Amino acid sequence: MPEGRAISRPVFNDDYVARFPEDPYGQETAPNARAYRVYVEEAAAFDENLVGQSRDGLDVMLVFAGLFSAVVTSFLVQVSQNLQADFSEMSALLLHDLLVVQLAIVDGGTVNVTTPSINPVDKFDPDAINVWINGLWVVSLVTSLVVALAAVLVKQWLHRYMMFPSGTPRLRSHIRQFRFMGLEKWRVRIIIGMLPIIMHISLMLFFAGLTLFFIPLRVPLAWTVGTLTCSSRWLN
Repeated sequence: MPEGRAISRPVFNDDYVARFPEDPYGQETAPNARAYRVYVEEAAAFDENLVGQSRDGLDVMLVFAGLFSAVVTSFLVQVSQNLQADFSEMSALLLHDLLVVQLAIVDGGTVNVTTPSINPVDKFDPDAINVWINGLWVVSLVTSLVVALAAVLVKQWLHRYMMFPSGTPRLRSHIRQFRFMGLEKWRVRIIIGMLPIIMHISLMLFFAGLTLFFIPLRVPLAWTVGTLTCSSRWLN
């Protein structure tokens, strides 16, 4: 390198140096020190980004879980009746037996006293497919309600996390760090990430029960629902 030639060095223009003057000597850890003011501003930007993204996702998850729970409940109300005896059907069968006996008497034929089509005192055993449908939809409803409850709780946690009391920058930075450590300790971000997975499990359980529900009615329709369910799971 030729002698006498100055070496150019990059000049770093730190914006915080201009906005936050240097602390007087011995005041580097004072309540209004520059380090605390810088920390509070940087933490505010970081928290706004973190909480903003999480809050939007939780709002969508909460609305979807509420609507889905209402849909599952409407289906469950109908199929839960299959777990107990249908007394209207039982009455119709007994009336049919009585009508057969009366027609035989009118015709003058011999009436053979036989066992009725159904005995009201017999223990009712629901079909296995009805038990499975109700079980799948109950678990699906419970998981969706858990997601909704967790979303509400997490939103409250985040709202509380963003509320900072008035005070010196040192006090605010200590409170923020304490809350952030609690956020990491309780794995709040992991909980937020798990909510969509739990919601997908709830959806899969519902569609599995819907497939079983259509088997006694229309087998091709049950195959269609099952195929679409498997395809959506594979795409996810």
